[in-house]
Amino acid sequence: MKISDIQRYDSKKMYEAYDYWPKSAKEHYEKDFSKLEIDNVDHIVFAGMGGSGTIGDIISSILSKTNIHVNVVKGYLLPKTVDSNTLVVVTSISGNTDEVVSIVKNSKKSKAKFISFSSGGNLEKISIANNVKYIKIPQIHSPRASLPSFLYTTLNVLENIIPIKKNDILESISKLEQTQKLISSSNLNEKNPSLSLANWIKNMPIIYYPWGLHAAAIRFKNSLQENAKLHTIAEDVIECCHNGIVAWENKTNVQPIIIQGYDDHIKTKERWKIFKEFLQSRQIYFKEINSGQGNILSKIMYLIYLLDYSTIYHAIESRMDPTPVKSIEFIKKRLK
Repeated sequence: MKISDIQRYDSKKMYEAYDYWPKSAKEHYEKDFSKLEIDNVDHIVFAGMGGSGTIGDIISSILSKTNIHVNVVKGYLLPKTVDSNTLVVVTSISGNTDEVVSIVKNSKKSKAKFISFSSGGNLEKISIANNVKYIKIPQIHSPRASLPSFLYTTLNVLENIIPIKKNDILESISKLEQTQKLISSSNLNEKNPSLSLANWIKNMPIIYYPWGLHAAAIRFKNSLQENAKLHTIAEDVIECCHNGIVAWENKTNVQPIIIQGYDDHIKTKERWKIFKEFLQSRQIYFKEINSGQGNILSKIMYLIYLLDYSTIYHAIESRMDPTPVKSIEFIKKRLK
């Protein structure tokens, strides 16, 4: 692949937005936003769809070992457990996502505290009308390409609410910078892991992951669907061993991609070993992607960056523009 190939098919220059990810993360984490000051928060609900929903998935993984209960809502309704000690974080990068706009419209009926993030749109208007604290962030290229700016703004603004060490956030940004040198459009050779993965995928991928890396796996599935226009499946490896593995008894062109964490639980590591032995016994070829070392945010962001970029490369290899999502627009135009 040559840069001229990317420029030919990537009409909106998505690759440039991805090359900018580390700088975007750093700029938005260091920006002088006013911090949210709320006491006694023991429950956080993240509401968002698509690329915005990824933010909730990531922070839910970060908080999984804390005393803060987390829900990620990808729909219209908040859980009934919401009360006065709940913070509802609403994100719509476009600002016009029907589901989350509906949640803010009904915010006055709830005892919870609310904060919203968008690049403008209906969410800005409705947040202001409902006295919901609102943070405006410019969209970079598209909602999915804007992930670092919105994620690191959220970590910045919620610094006093989310118990994550500043050093862990800075480490994750450093990891993005290191990864950018390996996978970006300036390194189009056999040593580029994103390009290698894109070239390996020839049929429908099925992504296997451990629960702690759920955010990276679901994001990869979504990006394969949006950028590469591929049907894709994602399954938790433990759950798969109770049902999904049986499907491999039939011949198929589906390609397994295994996402492993450096420090997966000891029983998960045991399961990986057995699962891979099973695939090998049936001569099923699979691709392994490892998270590398670091804190949970560093590992997830490394994986998302590497895997997302592979979906752009796959689109280019398929002579396809990664940006347009006409089917999503079809649905949105018909929503009342």
